[in-house]
Amino acid sequence: MLNGLMMDDFQLSLTVLVERAERLNSTSPVVSRRPDGSVRRTTIGECAHRARRIASGLTHLGVEDGDRVATLLWNQTEHLELYFAVPLMGAVIHTLNPRLSPEDLSYIAADAEDRVVVVDDSLLHVLESIDYEFEQVIVVSDSGGSPAGTIEYEALIAESEPMRWPAINERQAAAMCYTSGTTGRPKGVIYSHRALVLHSLVFALPDALGISSRDVILPAVPMFHVNGWNLPFTAALTGAKLVLPGPRLDPVSLLDLLEGERVTFTAGVPTVWMAVLQAVDGEPDRWNLRSLGQVNLGGAAVPASLIAGFERHGLTIIQGWGMTETSPLGTLSRLPADLESLAPRDQYEYRARQGTPIPLIEIRARDDDGALIPWDDQAMGELEIRGPWVAAAYHGGMGGDKFTEDGWFRTGDVVRINQRGCMRICDRAKDLVKSGGEWISSVDLENELMAHTAVAEAAVIAIPDEKWGERPLAAVVLRDGMQASPEELRKHLGSGFAKWQLPDRIEFIEAIPRTATGKFKKTALRERFVEQAA
Repeated sequence: MLNGLMMDDFQLSLTVLVERAERLNSTSPVVSRRPDGSVRRTTIGECAHRARRIASGLTHLGVEDGDRVATLLWNQTEHLELYFAVPLMGAVIHTLNPRLSPEDLSYIAADAEDRVVVVDDSLLHVLESIDYEFEQVIVVSDSGGSPAGTIEYEALIAESEPMRWPAINERQAAAMCYTSGTTGRPKGVIYSHRALVLHSLVFALPDALGISSRDVILPAVPMFHVNGWNLPFTAALTGAKLVLPGPRLDPVSLLDLLEGERVTFTAGVPTVWMAVLQAVDGEPDRWNLRSLGQVNLGGAAVPASLIAGFERHGLTIIQGWGMTETSPLGTLSRLPADLESLAPRDQYEYRARQGTPIPLIEIRARDDDGALIPWDDQAMGELEIRGPWVAAAYHGGMGGDKFTEDGWFRTGDVVRINQRGCMRICDRAKDLVKSGGEWISSVDLENELMAHTAVAEAAVIAIPDEKWGERPLAAVVLRDGMQASPEELRKHLGSGFAKWQLPDRIEFIEAIPRTATGKFKKTALRERFVEQAA
């Protein structure tokens, strides 16, 4: 065997990204909105410099290689500084989701064995609810003070000298995030430096997200969830301007930043952007979004009606799919060049799919009998995925049944895959409705319901039925000032579904419950409606 004569020992650590930002992109702006609505402006170079100081401060507090440093922070500059500081000093940043229950947060902090927590003063009440004893509490405070027994973030920086980054092995743990725990206890996913560097590189490819130094990025996805979809690290790599919206993800706050900062790229879950579309539809002349070239949505299926709705305002939706276990991006639905001549309706049908694997990612799916399904867009099976930023195991050895013997991750998503390798998620395995032995896709029903002009949101669940085993129930939120009857909505569905697939019940509700990451919380709907089963 003849080996290549390359520098193969060069370590793909996050140090490479951050030092590049510090040396070559130091003047790239970072804008951050505080909880009180005020806006702070700095640069990525200044954030990288402060990261060296906070790393020294953490070392003085006893944080060592591999130790977990937890965060209870919003999308803010201090969070970005810790994104840089903690992994580069050799420790592991563990982002805690402040919207989780105290029980979940207590379990997660204990399971991760967090030593130190950095908390924004607006989230001290969340910290107080956690039944876990952190060794040190560091408080980010606008007032310049912190409660007794804690350390003030700015004081720690002021007292510390900049750290010279140690050598980091690319396979060393860099960050940690826990799954939502919808099917049992939350499970810890530990990301390596190598995984996050490769993920950032692929993000910047033109046929992926195409992020460059000319972009202005606004992550409308929280930085406490899957590393902010890796967008902060991609900004460090490319030199893109970064706009951090803080805790305010309501439509007006987002639109104000999108317009005011001339954002070119943004990303988030569909439920956030459904509300944004309603706001833009309500006042189409109020907002100037001409700079916004791309809105990347993921975390749940994107209805074709949402894609078409944004296109009315000249905005392009690109749908992606991923999970906590995939860092997060696995597939992306960009319209291939040879399909650009299709009629808009046919284009929306393709773009509403969850997409093809991005470079370095592979997918396949197995049916109930364990056989790999053909890529014919008809057969359904559970999606399996592998790649350099896909989890190979969970922290503590939990969830071993989620990994196949030959090293693929079992996602729990039921999909069809067409000849191009473009997949469509039919459902989560736990959300499929099995009626009389036949499967009904709740996602397909939801998407078609949300295509009705009077429907703002819709979620479909399975409810018990003595005759058929399960039947679909649709929970619907109507647009303000609009009306629709169950009969009208069934008639709307009738053109695309067989009669036996239509929901027996359509319930009109004020709002669909959300999970801590903004997705529809179907467990709450089941608890609400199962006792009234048809």
